Order: sequence, then C-alpha cells, then structure tokens
Amino acid sequence: MQTQKVIDHIVNWLKDYAEKSGVKGYVIGVSGGVDSGVVSTLAAMTGLKTLLIEMPIRQKEDQVNRAWEHMNDLKSKFPNVEAMSVNLTPAFEELYKTFDVHDDKFPNEKLAFANTRSRLRMLTLYYYGQINGLLVCGTGNKVEDFGIGFYTKYGDGGVDISPIADLYKTEVYELAKALNLVKNIQEAIPTDGLWDAERTDEMQIGATYPELEKIQKEWGTKTETDYSGRDLEVFKIFSRMNKAAQHKINPIPVCDINEEWRA
Repeated sequence: MQTQKVIDHIVNWLKDYAEKSGVKGYVIGVSGGVDSGVVSTLAAMTGLKTLLIEMPIRQKEDQVNRAWEHMNDLKSKFPNVEAMSVNLTPAFEELYKTFDVHDDKFPNEKLAFANTRSRLRMLTLYYYGQINGLLVCGTGNKVEDFGIGFYTKYGDGGVDISPIADLYKTEVYELAKALNLVKNIQEAIPTDGLWDAERTDEMQIGATYPELEKIQKEWGTKTETDYSGRDLEVFKIFSRMNKAAQHKINPIPVCDINEEWRA
C-alpha cells in the first residue's frame, strides 16, 4: 500500500468535509487501540480543532494508560489537539442498577450491557461535539463496518464521518507505522473494551483480522465449496456474522407508501 498517498488523501478529505460542513473540526473517542490512534492522528493533521476524549467505563488500567500515552503524544506534536477524560463509570453503574435483570431469564443481558457502554460513549461524543461545533469522527475499519458488522449499532457505529472504513485492519496497522504512533498503540491487541473480563476481538469473533480479510476480499466470488481446513472455518464465521449484521450494514428499511393513497 502507498501509505503516504493514503494518508494525504484522508487528511485532505477530512479537512474538505469539515470546511464544507461549516464545523470547526472533529471529536474522536480514543480507546487505546490502533484504529482510534490512526484516526485521531489523521484528524490532528488537518490543522483543525481535534478533541480527543477517553471515556472509561470499568476500564482496565492498561487501556487507559495507552489512550493517554497516545493523546499526550499528539498534544505535544499538534497545537490544535485537545484531550480530556470523561469518566462514564458512575453513569453506567446507575444504568446497570436500573436495567439489571435475571441472567437466567435473559441470557443476552451481558451483551446488551456491552452495547450499552458503547451507546453511552456515542452520546458523550455527540454532546461534546455539539457544544464545540465538531463532527463525530468514526474509527471503524472495513472488516468491522462492512464485513462482519463488529460494532454496536448507534454506539461506535453512530458517527458523522468514517475516514478508515475502506481500509482493512492490516492496512490500518501500516498507517500506524507510517504515522509513527507510539509503540504501545502499534502493538495493541485489538479489543472493544466493552466487557468486564478481558475479551479480545479474536476471542469474540473466533478468527484473526488477516483471516477475515482473506475471506472478505474473495466474498461474492467464491462459495463454501471452494474452501477447506481453516479457511472453511473462517468462511463460515464470516458468512454467519455478515448475515446477522445486514441490519447494520444496510440502510434502515423504509416502508414506501403508494402515492395514490395520499390523495
């Protein structure tokens, strides 16, 4: 990949979009992962106001430390960057007490709470975005957004603009290296940080990003019969998750009304 051309293109795209939209810049949620690390750096390179927000919810210390190491690094390099932390744990705990039900009757409760964390962060980004005249900048990559739908609808999927949604995860890592992000961000193991117990993306999905990318690049040109061994296992994972994520990937269905009925 021609990383510098990609970097320049995204930076100019972000700058042009903000100027045409009449906003001051972007707000980005920084998790301590490579996706938000790359996006926040690209936004900072526009020269426009870039507000970075770390939003811990029962967060592990290493994730918080990585996020702040990255944010402090960007602040030292770009005068247009501001960083802050909004502790959402108290707000989440109140929601937890309000929503909590019996797990044996509702086995999806833990997943629902994981998604609630993501949606609480989305709400926070839009609040600070609105009071500062900023757009919410998404951090989803191509596999997550358009392959397996590995994101929360109206959570981290609730954004105004998606600068790296056409890049595979391995390509995001290439940009992280080219942008010289702090080492801990470049080497961070992908995780959504939405669970109390450590659950990496690979643990949740059952496949690595390079494995998923191979299937996504061949999606629509090959069928299950074309695969065997590990590739077949990953194809089945990708196929199952892609099918389940169509309500995220496709626009919201709208029931069309016959114009004759309006008379």
